[in-house]
Amino acid sequence: MRTQRTGRTLAQGFTLLELLVVMVIIGLLAGLVAPRYFAQVGKSQTKVAKAQIDSLEKALDQYRLDVGHYPTSEEGLQALVVAPSGEANWAGPYLRKGIPPDPWGHAYVYTQPGTHSDFDLLSYGKDAREGGTGEDADIVNW
Repeated sequence: MRTQRTGRTLAQGFTLLELLVVMVIIGLLAGLVAPRYFAQVGKSQTKVAKAQIDSLEKALDQYRLDVGHYPTSEEGLQALVVAPSGEANWAGPYLRKGIPPDPWGHAYVYTQPGTHSDFDLLSYGKDAREGGTGEDADIVNW
């Protein structure tokens, strides 16, 4: 039994026009999806920074419970990992993996005493400068 084939045979392939149409469609889809995807990446980095600040706050509170005070600005967050000299009640390390940088690779800013609470802990955001909006906005603990 022979069956009849309709349309193109297997050996022919696609025309240049068909390939160009497909490329244009893929380009349009990428143009619509990519900006939304990259906006979500920025939002997730901000959420990671907030979570890290919350984790650092808890470690600082545990440090205060053990030692009786928060680390000074000079001791910084490093006091959560390495015992400052003269602290007999230090029971750390208070962080499992050391002090993380913010999601943009910058160090968190820690000051004690803080101007907004017992201590101020913040990330300046993507631009690493005070102020800003969106991804460049400061992420703070107050």
